[in-house]
Amino acid sequence: MDELVYYNELFDYYGELLTTKQKDYFKFYYFDNLSLSEIAEENKISRNAVSKTLKEVKEKLDSYESILKLYSNKNKIKEIISSEEFNKIEEYL
Repeated sequence: MDELVYYNELFDYYGELLTTKQKDYFKFYYFDNLSLSEIAEENKISRNAVSKTLKEVKEKLDSYESILKLYSNKNKIKEIISSEEFNKIEEYL
């Protein structure tokens, strides 16, 4: 579950840097909860191709985060600021 939340948050930050196909597969898998087989069938590709694309997406998201650190910085700010104050400014992060 932690991985799901982590990659969804990274997708919120960096999703626009992905290709349309990568975004679609990610949304199908993580947002719509479709299986690899269901995604493959719907897109008329192999299950392995979907798996490979999702792996590439996770690697790209991790790479973007290692460079830009938007998720990490948000969590550091959250630790510094009390949660009550953070809720007021969270919409700007």
